[in-house]
Amino acid sequence: MSPLIRIDKQEGETGDIAAKERALFARLAEVPSLLIAVSGGAGSAYLAWAANRVLGDRALSVTAISPSFSAYDREELEKFVGLTRIRHEFVETHEFDNPAYRANTGDRCYYCKDELFTVLDGLAKHREFAAVAYGVNADDTSDFRPGHRAAVEHLVLAPLLDAGMHKNEIRALSQRAGLPTWDRPASACLSSRLPYGTEVSPERLALVEKGEAALRELGFRQFRVRLHDKLARVEIAADELARAMTPEMGQTIAEKLKAAGFLYVALDLEGYRQGSLNAALGAKPRA
Repeated sequence: MSPLIRIDKQEGETGDIAAKERALFARLAEVPSLLIAVSGGAGSAYLAWAANRVLGDRALSVTAISPSFSAYDREELEKFVGLTRIRHEFVETHEFDNPAYRANTGDRCYYCKDELFTVLDGLAKHREFAAVAYGVNADDTSDFRPGHRAAVEHLVLAPLLDAGMHKNEIRALSQRAGLPTWDRPASACLSSRLPYGTEVSPERLALVEKGEAALRELGFRQFRVRLHDKLARVEIAADELARAMTPEMGQTIAEKLKAAGFLYVALDLEGYRQGSLNAALGAKPRA
């Protein structure tokens, strides 16, 4: 089986977002109780809020903690939980115990999600929750995401996808609901910064995390530090790239990342694009 899985597009991808939200609420109301996998991004955060609104204490949002989840993402998630007062817990996952995950082949994300949903399945059974859900949305149907195969195998619900919601609609509804995640830049686990074939290790991820923390301190919002051996390939969003390319800022970025532990620093002239490392697999990155 190919490690690259494309989700089939759903009907009803356009239309009034208020109607889509009503459809989402109705779908959630059909479930007696629900565990929601929450990473802290705009999609899963909105789903967690919606499930809490519809199901109350019958909804529990759960976030997996491992070396691939950055301290920054955890802090932002804790702020979200504190503001919304949703019912939430952290759990530990152990994908690093799996050699297939550490090998970082094209289906790395499958092994990560398989571990996540195995843990959530066990928690759901122990706590007597009826189902598990995650925050995949309609825009994800145009991208290659092997982790979705694990969701299908574990019978995980996809309420946002069922409602035909796109990322921009989720952001608009999140803003309407007063959620601080409405304009949060796209995020992904730290392992996504390593080229396929480079072994995933806590040490490499810690290095990437330090590099991205340095860029964040410099005021950049949407970026990635891709680790290529001793080189940091920095991707910065198109609307921020001009600032990064000034001689002064370029020098500052290089100094900050070398201080973090990189030997060489390069600025990618194509800027940030989601899944840029998938180019090695023949998949087209998303601008």
